[in-house]
Amino acid sequence: MMTSRKKSILDRWEITEEDFSDLVDSNPSLRGINLGYIAEKKFSDLFLSNPNITESLKDDDHDSKKKGDRRIKYKGYEFTIEVKSLQTSMCKMLASDKWVGKSQVDGSDRRVIKFADGTELNTTLLLKGEFDVLAVNCFAFGEKWRFCFAKNSDLPTSSYKKYTEEQRRQLLASLVVVAWPPEPPFSDDLYKILDELVKERDLRFNKP
Repeated sequence: MMTSRKKSILDRWEITEEDFSDLVDSNPSLRGINLGYIAEKKFSDLFLSNPNITESLKDDDHDSKKKGDRRIKYKGYEFTIEVKSLQTSMCKMLASDKWVGKSQVDGSDRRVIKFADGTELNTTLLLKGEFDVLAVNCFAFGEKWRFCFAKNSDLPTSSYKKYTEEQRRQLLASLVVVAWPPEPPFSDDLYKILDELVKERDLRFNKP
């Protein structure tokens, strides 16, 4: 028995490939939304088939209590990975396949954060320790599907002067400089980053 092939989104919407390309190219917000979701799929396809990854879940995009696009179990430990994209307008080619740009690292929803100094802040900024690994989609660097990674603990924090010292210490900077080839704290080797985190967890739990 033959099954009918599902129509492509272009056929269902009755637009041509050229029409869709023009819409994406002429609407930065539409391009950003599409690129963000495609980047999550590309990240999954490229990196989550490693045999040391025994679980992989995607949290609800609108669950403000769970920050991270992917929740994985690697070598027995659970880690959350936040997948972000470069700001296309901030990308510059410095030489042949050498680039620099910035990635936005804040969240999509505002929430109230309470700090140890007794202050509160309604913000979209993410926190130190709120996820484990930042994965930046570097497609804007020459339109090639590649990623670079950094530990949350190595990311810069906010320098906004109107925040209290405690707030600046806990809030991650909303924009982070990213280069290709990757420069510290970034690496193109996700498993190297995860292995570093595994060692940190082993030390914390006194595992040999």
